Amino acid sequence: MLKEFKDFVMRGNVLDLAVAVVIGAAFGAIVTSLVEHVITPLLLAPALKAAHLDDIDKLMWGTVKIGKFLSAVIQFVIIAFILFLIVKFFKSLEKKKVPPASEPSGTEKLLAQILDELKKRP
Repeated sequence: MLKEFKDFVMRGNVLDLAVAVVIGAAFGAIVTSLVEHVITPLLLAPALKAAHLDDIDKLMWGTVKIGKFLSAVIQFVIIAFILFLIVKFFKSLEKKKVPPASEPSGTEKLLAQILDELKKRP
């Protein structure tokens, strides 16, 4: 059973997925910090002051925490946009790959010779 587990874990897809999850979590923490410590104070400060609040977490409508929801939406938009850019970048790399030209088959060579002979005739 241990050997099977080792074989399962050592497959490339599992390791790639594990690395992606760890990097994604770290990236999520960076985006959370960006939203909470940069975007909210700079962009939403006037709106918070107008609402007589000092923290977006206190922005509520009844018991609904609209501030936390807005923060989550901003984080989602940033992460989705970054992922869009990453996918677009890798797709542009794929387009640049030119498949190797295949040699014509024997039939195609023979047809080309026949066509050349026909062109020589009046």
